[in-house]
Amino acid sequence: MILITRAKIYNSAFCWLLSTVLFCFHCQVQANDTYILEKNKQIARNFYNDLWFSNNTEKYDKYVADTYVVHDTGDRKNVTEHAIEQKHIADFFWKNGDLSGDIQYQIAEGDLVATKWRGFYEPKTMLGKLLAVEGGMQIINVFRFKEGKIIEIWNHRHDIDTPQTMKFTVKGFMFGLLVALVPTLWAISLRRRLKRTLDRYDA
Repeated sequence: MILITRAKIYNSAFCWLLSTVLFCFHCQVQANDTYILEKNKQIARNFYNDLWFSNNTEKYDKYVADTYVVHDTGDRKNVTEHAIEQKHIADFFWKNGDLSGDIQYQIAEGDLVATKWRGFYEPKTMLGKLLAVEGGMQIINVFRFKEGKIIEIWNHRHDIDTPQTMKFTVKGFMFGLLVALVPTLWAISLRRRLKRTLDRYDA
């Protein structure tokens, strides 16, 4: 009877110890995951602060992997680019004006960080004026991280408020003009043929 009681005590103690170890391990894993999520969010914030909110574009390689995959509007989808391309893009805007902005919120899960931010642009050139958006540009970026570097970028801009939409307006206008021009030319051609026919009868 004593042996059975001791066995139960040892068994209970072992179960309690195992549960404690597993709980501590779970807490450690959660703490580590939280640390990585917060670290990735901070890297994303620093990326914006250095390249888009201040003109420190030479720091691009602190944040972006040697090559990364980008998913953007237009034809720039699932394209692999070298890290320096992010510097070139930012330099283009800085060359034509002054940038500033603010981060509105971030969401992190796994190896992804989504950031909603607003960018402001004060143009200095004619080209810059074409790029400027009154009231700022609303943007959502999603970054995928690996070993503390950005390896994939999804870019979502609120282009409805930008001059980007003008190209669709121009395309629509040109298409409508072409549709209207075809029957007009055909009518002019028929009118000339009819006039020539009437002139022959009059002669």
